[in-house]
Amino acid sequence: MANPAVIPISIHKGHPIRIKRGRMTILSPQEMLSLLKAARKQSTRDWAMILLAYRHGLRASEVCGIKLADIDLKTSSISIRRLKGSLHTIQPLYQHRGQPLLDETAALRAWLRKRLADGSDYLFTSQKGGKLDRTQFFRNFQTIAESAGLSVEKRHPHVLKHSLASHLVAGNANLALVRQALGHRSINSTMQYIGTSDSQAAEALQKALMSLF
Repeated sequence: MANPAVIPISIHKGHPIRIKRGRMTILSPQEMLSLLKAARKQSTRDWAMILLAYRHGLRASEVCGIKLADIDLKTSSISIRRLKGSLHTIQPLYQHRGQPLLDETAALRAWLRKRLADGSDYLFTSQKGGKLDRTQFFRNFQTIAESAGLSVEKRHPHVLKHSLASHLVAGNANLALVRQALGHRSINSTMQYIGTSDSQAAEALQKALMSLF
């Protein structure tokens, strides 16, 4: 008997992709801006950390592991080193002139002006100068999320990766682009972040048919 908690989906020849049912917790665009605003108010470091984690779909350990050498402000790029077998990629740093809270270059420059020159290789350091670890980042995130008025279930850093995937899909990014943004090797991993409602599917189908006929 088939497992009702799993949906098989075939998008190419071969074995069907299997997606677990269930809703992932995500932030609305307005909640994301509220979070970034609260982070910037607390510190430029936290603003930069949360923004990079969101824009590049990073886990807490991954954003804490970013090194100074991974950032190139001259070319506006960042070397992303992911864990758990995901891809290592070089991605652009986004400059969003219409919404300053989303401007990665501005956030990084603001943080680097205040960062202690303590000899650490890591981009994000604590007040004592050492590398900021994932536990500290998690605690800071919870405090910031609470001050931004986010509900309890949205006060975990992994909500940032879920939100990026959701926002990309809402912006009509295709599966390949979402996969690249999240750094996934397997398309199965990407599909876990994508859920489509019946109304969204119907609308997409209608648009596709109208473009053909």
